[in-house]
Amino acid sequence: MTAGLEPIVGRYLSLDFDGRRYRVYFEEAGEGIPLLCLHTAGADGRQYRGVLNDAEVTRRFRVIAFDMPWHGKSSPPQGFEREEYRLTRDFYTAFVVAFADALALQQPVLMGCSIGGRVVLNLAATHAARFRALIGLQASAHVAPYYDTDWLHHADVHGGEVCAGIVSGLVGPDAPGVHRWETLWHYMQGGPGVFKGDLHFYKVDGDLRQRITSIDVSRCPLFLLTGEYDYSCSPAETEEVAALVPGARCTIMPGLGHFPMSEDPERFLEHLRPVLCEIEEASQKAG
Repeated sequence: MTAGLEPIVGRYLSLDFDGRRYRVYFEEAGEGIPLLCLHTAGADGRQYRGVLNDAEVTRRFRVIAFDMPWHGKSSPPQGFEREEYRLTRDFYTAFVVAFADALALQQPVLMGCSIGGRVVLNLAATHAARFRALIGLQASAHVAPYYDTDWLHHADVHGGEVCAGIVSGLVGPDAPGVHRWETLWHYMQGGPGVFKGDLHFYKVDGDLRQRITSIDVSRCPLFLLTGEYDYSCSPAETEEVAALVPGARCTIMPGLGHFPMSEDPERFLEHLRPVLCEIEEASQKAG
């Protein structure tokens, strides 16, 4: 086996936001139209390794995936030990915009999965003019609680293993074993209480059922891609969003689950590449 360097470059951004300083880690590859990627709850930007390493995408897009504070290589802010981490809609929405502004990204495409897909919908309703296009992966407006989140941060269980156990059923049954286990490994490495705190946004504070009807795709195109085996954001829930947002484009991806870009990168790219081509062509026509 020969060694080979991947084209991905990692850096840190020091970002002053809402009265606190955050040290934010991000990875990028490629050049062209900025494509900003948001990871799922409890995980980090490594989920987008397939997109970052895809030469067909990176020839035309500057792919950027960052770890939200508390996640991956992004540290919590000073004083985190005196508080409980709980992700809110307002913080998440504003932080994504602040990160894009800090990197001076001009009209980026924004793609997010799960909680990232949910915040994409909120940004479509509140900050559409900031983006060139929005791609929601596993994006629903709401999810009914279906398990007790207290077990995700509990002294009687191993936090990382119980988090991975909770999400293991959300991986599509056809996912290659190597990608399935890498996806679960990201969850096993999560910080104490982080997955639980993310689900505060996903299950409580991020209910967008009254907000998504204000989305106007004439201001910013919206693409919805959902795996057929997802029961956290089911195909029916994504189709419900599409029905409430005239002009939104909805695709149900056969064989995939809740983590399409991570659990089966090549199969996911078969669906993503045509969307990115359409966005690029529209940008060229717009001048």
